[in-house]
Amino acid sequence: MDDTTKLVCFFILIPIVVGVTTSNGEPVFIDCGSTTTNTAADGRVWVGDGESNKKIINFALSSPGFIAVPKVDFGEESKTYKTARIFTTASNYTFHVLPGNYYLRLHFRPFAFESVSVKHVNSASFDVFSNHLKLLTDYNISDDILRQNSLISSSGGGSSNLTANVSSLVKEYFVNISSSELFISFVPTQGSFAFVNAIEIVPVLNPLFFESASAAGGTARRLDLVDRGLETMFRLTVGGSEIDPALDRDLWRKWESDNIYMRMTNAGRIISNTSNISYSSYSDYSSSSSPAPLLLYSQARIMSNTDVVDKKINMSWNFKVDPKFEYLVRLHFCELLYEGVGQRIFRIYLNFRIAAENFDVFERAGGKNKAYHKDFVDVIRPDQSGILWLQLGPDSLSSASGTDALLNGVEIFKLSQKGTLAHVSEKFGGMGEDSGGNVSKSRNTWVGILAGFVSVFTFSCFVIFCFCCRKKKDKEKTAMGLKGGGGEPSGWHPLVLHGMLESTNNAVAAKSGVTTDRKSCLGCRNFTIPEIKSATNNFSESLLIGTGGFGKVYKGTIDDGVLVAIKRAHTKSSLVEFETEIEMLSKLRHPHLVSMIGYCDEQNEMIMVYEFMGNGTLQSLLFGIGTDTGPSSSLSVSLTWKQRLEACIGAARGLDYLHSTDRGIIHRDVKTTNILLDDNLVAKMADFGLSKTGPEFDRTHVSTAVRGSFGYLDPEYFRRQQLTEKSDVYSFGVVLFEVICARPVINPTLPKDQINLAEWALRWQRQRSLETIVDPRLVGDYSTVSLLKFGEIAEKCLADEGKNRPSMGEVVSHLEHVLELHVAYLTSRVNIEEDIGGGGGEHYSVTFGSPRGR
Repeated sequence: MDDTTKLVCFFILIPIVVGVTTSNGEPVFIDCGSTTTNTAADGRVWVGDGESNKKIINFALSSPGFIAVPKVDFGEESKTYKTARIFTTASNYTFHVLPGNYYLRLHFRPFAFESVSVKHVNSASFDVFSNHLKLLTDYNISDDILRQNSLISSSGGGSSNLTANVSSLVKEYFVNISSSELFISFVPTQGSFAFVNAIEIVPVLNPLFFESASAAGGTARRLDLVDRGLETMFRLTVGGSEIDPALDRDLWRKWESDNIYMRMTNAGRIISNTSNISYSSYSDYSSSSSPAPLLLYSQARIMSNTDVVDKKINMSWNFKVDPKFEYLVRLHFCELLYEGVGQRIFRIYLNFRIAAENFDVFERAGGKNKAYHKDFVDVIRPDQSGILWLQLGPDSLSSASGTDALLNGVEIFKLSQKGTLAHVSEKFGGMGEDSGGNVSKSRNTWVGILAGFVSVFTFSCFVIFCFCCRKKKDKEKTAMGLKGGGGEPSGWHPLVLHGMLESTNNAVAAKSGVTTDRKSCLGCRNFTIPEIKSATNNFSESLLIGTGGFGKVYKGTIDDGVLVAIKRAHTKSSLVEFETEIEMLSKLRHPHLVSMIGYCDEQNEMIMVYEFMGNGTLQSLLFGIGTDTGPSSSLSVSLTWKQRLEACIGAARGLDYLHSTDRGIIHRDVKTTNILLDDNLVAKMADFGLSKTGPEFDRTHVSTAVRGSFGYLDPEYFRRQQLTEKSDVYSFGVVLFEVICARPVINPTLPKDQINLAEWALRWQRQRSLETIVDPRLVGDYSTVSLLKFGEIAEKCLADEGKNRPSMGEVVSHLEHVLELHVAYLTSRVNIEEDIGGGGGEHYSVTFGSPRGR
């Protein structure tokens, strides 16, 4: 027989709930296409579906199809891959079973065989049904194997045992059989064929799943598993080694390593403890004898960097799943270190929403070394790109001594919808014809590829020609300009930080020189180097008024004595911020935004010239450290409560203006050092080097790498790397608490529960005891009702989810109301002092509702 008739077939070891006649509930393993019985190395006995001994299994096959034998011997890889059964028409396996729950497993393995009855294996496409449940539709094995190998390749292999390419697949389902028969149907699509290597039927004698699970957000959701099936998408050990089916003999499950699914493996370190582990009697499924093998619970991942609470990186995993389905996520836990309640408390996130908080494994499991699991359910919407995210991190409101997370294992199951688990995936590509997986392409295929290449090459030349013409006419932006996204990577790498990030004021590496045309900088003056040196007395240190990630800021004098602030970059890595700030400020004018007068980009310098703000930063005035920049710099007292309110209102108005532009501009670095005050203590927003334009009209966010400053960063932005205007709102909420307390937002010298200002102040605010931590210099200078209202605004700004935070316009309205309350208090106090003997007091009721008209 010539080579054109030699085809490589991928044979599917299809896990199907097989009916068994034995009453002891033993599993059955069927070797499709075989006429003999073989014992595998792991002890499983595989019975051929052509075996004449019907005493072992009672089943019928509606159409025998034909048997395929591989051209090469796979050795001991698997004795189930010696044969396969091929169907060119619809065919059924019918098993006589006892009613109950079963695991069904389908195995696929490519091998070369000789046949003139079927087409190339790459065209194999078929549906699979189990009774009335559809398991697969238009299923192409080669595509699925290529997807798995692509995942392993893109992850770097994860571990040594995963670096080799996948050559076989197992599809696993959990089904409930209410009758005495189980049907497994293979239905080839028109002009194609179906095949299967082996079928596993494993009875589940004890309840394995409960009828409800916790949904993301904390509510319980009924699952109705009696009428639904499940497909096992992932079953992982977390931190441990792979567990073979022989080590899980109750249900013969395989547990893979989590390495290739973890976003950053060094975000979690591995711990182990093999002594005296037992199942918890507090489990939701206490009647289940084996939710997982005890070996799974002997190792776990906990969070790295546990010495400082605010430097932790959340542990994150992402999984490729089918959209438009519900998913049951089972998490396995076992506390291996701590001896009591309240020592390890953390949060669980599913798809960036809180699924559980204040999660204490010791308390839930009933002690140390107690195996426990918890089920959650969530829906993958079409707009989530078929990705399910799981994240564990410290509970920010917990005062536990060990505020890191722990996880031992993960299982993810897809729940059937309207009688189907099937999903049609996009075609990924073809598989090979020989056992090595390399396909000899047909002549027609190569001709098509060559024609396509020529077409693409011709079109590319045309595009390049047009691009060059366009660049010649328009040089407004370099490749690292604003519309290019600041040179940031497009993919999401959620190194989810909790509480603190390293300083990100330095932009990504830039070109050696500044070559961008500044014609777009309307109204900006282009200063020369001699003008800048003259204004700063050749950058005299005596005129230095500030330093930052971008560079140094000097007090300067231009023209006829006009005071200016001159910011000089100290490194070419600041090019992106330089470009962005010019782009932004050249188009923006507002009483509460610092105005840019001009710039200088001669001799590879990056210098910006701003209006001079005589009273420096809000932070310096709050902390009472003063500056030497203006007439108010010698103030020996800090800002009054009224002045602080006015400063907050001014900054909020500036941010509201940014957010209200056509596309909206997100500042992305809101903090008290970027709020400047002029000689009249009018607050203005400054430093737009990290700013980004908002999303397109049909989008809700801008996907971008995390940038910002310690203590002010939005945790939702951390987790999702999706920037919205509400990220600025969160940062402004931190500013509000800083205004009240007049202390650094991050202070590592304090006790752990006080290091992060936002978390510490929020706890006091939720207890309605904010007065306890107010700046002592404000005592007697504020009204209780204005402080109460102010704290409510800050609390709203710090909501976990952006959708629950107010807009900056609402913040402005509420702050203006707070100022009105305080002015009324001051007025009443004056009246009381003038009219001795008159009664007085505060009689203001406060509610946080919709903003008043502005």
